[in-house]
Amino acid sequence: MSSKTKIIVLHLKELIYTGIFLLLAVLFLVLMALMFLPGKKGEKPVFSDDVARYVPGKYTTSLQIGSAGVDVEVVVDDSCITSIRLVNLSEAVAAMYPLMEPCLDSIAQQVCETQSLEGITWPEENQYTSRLLLEAISAALQKAALTGEETRAVS
Repeated sequence: MSSKTKIIVLHLKELIYTGIFLLLAVLFLVLMALMFLPGKKGEKPVFSDDVARYVPGKYTTSLQIGSAGVDVEVVVDDSCITSIRLVNLSEAVAAMYPLMEPCLDSIAQQVCETQSLEGITWPEENQYTSRLLLEAISAALQKAALTGEETRAVS
């Protein structure tokens, strides 16, 4: 029985490079899996009670800005807020109050995602416009909300 001893020489630099490339390969695979696996993006929020909360439809609240009026329209279905937008916005009002539309877009996106008026954030320089719009949205949602008896009738 003759055994020949084999000596393998490993360079530390090569071991370090191999370890780094293996780590990068694992991170790459994890990143690819997170990016391309189907997620829950875009789904409507599911409420635990699954009870109708609103009478479906379009509800508007008027805002008096200077001498002109603007309507805030809130569209709801039976359980969630689907969209919020400004209607009857004249060019004069849009030119005099350029923060109205971007402010409402930001608020509308947050409200539609969270389905709540709580925890809405806005920049410091838009606080008065944002509060005015949030009050108008709240008033429109109060018009859309079901009362206790209507909720029992729907269920």
